[in-house]
Amino acid sequence: MTRFRISEAAALLGVSDDTVRRWADQGRLELGRGANGMQVVDGAELARLLAEQPEGGALADAFPLARASVRNRFVGLVTAVRRDGVMAQVELRAGPFRIVSLMSREAADELGLEPGMLAAASAKATVVSIELPQRADP
Repeated sequence: MTRFRISEAAALLGVSDDTVRRWADQGRLELGRGANGMQVVDGAELARLLAEQPEGGALADAFPLARASVRNRFVGLVTAVRRDGVMAQVELRAGPFRIVSLMSREAADELGLEPGMLAAASAKATVVSIELPQRADP
């Protein structure tokens, strides 16, 4: 069974540590104790909470953009735009995620992409890889 410290659970849920503790006090989330005595949250419990949240998350809800059929859509802030003669590299931070897009310079210029702008990245792929992080169980 995978268990997460409160700070890890908060990061995965996109909320503060205090919110996780408050949800536990309200009975919305069950906390346990790790081998070291620290409070932990079971991974299945986190999955249940995430499934209850609407798709897109708080950031996408706060800043709705045009609707699209693409499911893998990340709303965030442009953090960097690097242009050269033909291409542009655009970085976007959506919550804890950093998304990098390579596009033509012309496209970046037409969109007027600059750091600090609200934007959405969408991904369409035929292969999605899942990795497990190397971490010690709490």
